[in-house]
Amino acid sequence: MLIVLEGLDGSGKSTQLALLRDWLLSQGHDPVTIKLPDYEDSSSTLVREYLGGRFGKEPGDVNAYAASLFYAVDRYANFKLKWKDMHTAGRMILADRYTTSNAYHQATKLPQGQWPDYFNWLEDTEYHKLGIPKPDLVFYLDVPPEISRALISARYDQDESRRDIHEANFAYLMQCRQAALAAAQSMGWIVITCAKDNKLLSIGDIHDSIRRHIGSHLTA
Repeated sequence: MLIVLEGLDGSGKSTQLALLRDWLLSQGHDPVTIKLPDYEDSSSTLVREYLGGRFGKEPGDVNAYAASLFYAVDRYANFKLKWKDMHTAGRMILADRYTTSNAYHQATKLPQGQWPDYFNWLEDTEYHKLGIPKPDLVFYLDVPPEISRALISARYDQDESRRDIHEANFAYLMQCRQAALAAAQSMGWIVITCAKDNKLLSIGDIHDSIRRHIGSHLTA
């Protein structure tokens, strides 16, 4: 299986991925975790230059399709060089972000009426033409952008200069959430509600929700 965790920046993906891995190990599975983009590899060069503002200081300065291809190349290289053999051999793969990230980070650059065509293009390009695996399960950690923004600020000790062009644009984060919920409905993702009354739920409660959803798939 390939299981993906998605969410806005600051939504706790890495924390939940680690908890999920530990739980799966306790259930007798042997998962491999990956984190994308692969910033430690040269395959992410265009992604890093894009996020660093080399191609423009606003997300919309690079169109949805061009930016998507920056990320797609990194995913293709990561798959071919680092985890293809394990996936082929039947190992479970847990991914912190995947092709599914593009679905909401880049769709915001297009009119909403064009989102379905973009979603179809994205899946066809990566899963069919490039040939990387399509996820079996995608969990979207739904955190209101206001909370996400506060969590990002805390991560960078209030140093706003450390934000990339996505993190620095709050209006963009708001649009990403709208696109993510549309993508979830279109692509069959599982939405995990991570806040109530504009307060973040506990890490344990969010983990329990993910675990309940995944349990039925592991026993099917």
